[in-house]
Amino acid sequence: MSVARNRIHGVHFKRDDGTPNLKTLRETNSVRWLKLRSLRDLRSVAGRLVAAKSRYELVAKRTGVPWAVIAVIHERESSQSWSASLAQGDRWDRVSVHVPAGRGPFASWEEAAVDALVNCPPYAARWRDWTIGGALTLLEHYNGLGYARRGVPSPYIWAGTDQYRSGKYVRDGVYDPLAIDRQPGCAGLLKAMMAIDPSISFVSDGEETLEPRPPTGPPTSSPASISHPEKGSIGALFAALVKRIFGRRQGGIGG
Repeated sequence: MSVARNRIHGVHFKRDDGTPNLKTLRETNSVRWLKLRSLRDLRSVAGRLVAAKSRYELVAKRTGVPWAVIAVIHERESSQSWSASLAQGDRWDRVSVHVPAGRGPFASWEEAAVDALVNCPPYAARWRDWTIGGALTLLEHYNGLGYARRGVPSPYIWAGTDQYRSGKYVRDGVYDPLAIDRQPGCAGLLKAMMAIDPSISFVSDGEETLEPRPPTGPPTSSPASISHPEKGSIGALFAALVKRIFGRRQGGIGG
C-alpha cells in the first residue's frame, strides 16, 4: 500500500471525539462519484482487469469483498502484477518488508490476497457498506486517510478524473501539493470496468444496512392470555384446576 496507508488518525472529517468520521467521507465520495468525468481513456486497463474476473471472484468468495474492488486494488498496488501481494505490492513468495510488513511467504497470489483483506488493516473483509460511496471509502481507507485529513481528494481514488488536480504523498509522511499521481485512480477504473461488464454494480443506499432487518412475515400464533394460556404453562395448569373445581360444583348442584 502507499506510504500514506498508516496515516489513519486525525482525519479532516472528524467526530467530536476526534475519531475518523467515515460517514461524512462516504457522503463526500458519493457526491464526487456522481460528478466525476474521466480525463483518460481507461478501456485498455479496465479490459485487462475484467479479463481476470474469475481469479478475483475466487478471493471475493472467501472474503466478501466485491471482485471489482479487489481488481482496482490490485491495479493500484502493483499494476496487476500476479507476483506481487495485494497488501502492499511486495512479492508474495517472500516475507513483506513494506507496510504491512512481516506477511508471508504465501503459496499463491490468491492466498496472499485473502490475507491482505482479512488480516491486515483496514480489514476489508469486515466491511459491510457496499454502496458506491461505501466502496470508495473502503478503498480510500485501504490506502490511508491522510488525504481526507487534509480535506483533499485522494489520488488513490480520483486520479485521472476531474475530481483530482494534484497533491500526493511522495514518501512516508511527506505531502507534496504540486506532485501529480499519474496512475489511474480506483473511481475512474471502476467506471470504465462497469462500461465493459454491466454486471458490476453496487447496492443502493436504501439496501445498505448494518443492523439485522426485522421479520416481515405474519405472526405465527396468537399471543398467550388469561383466557388463552400457553400450553404447558402455569396459567394453563391453573385454568385446568379451576375448570375441574367448577365442574364438580356444577355436577353437585345438578344432582
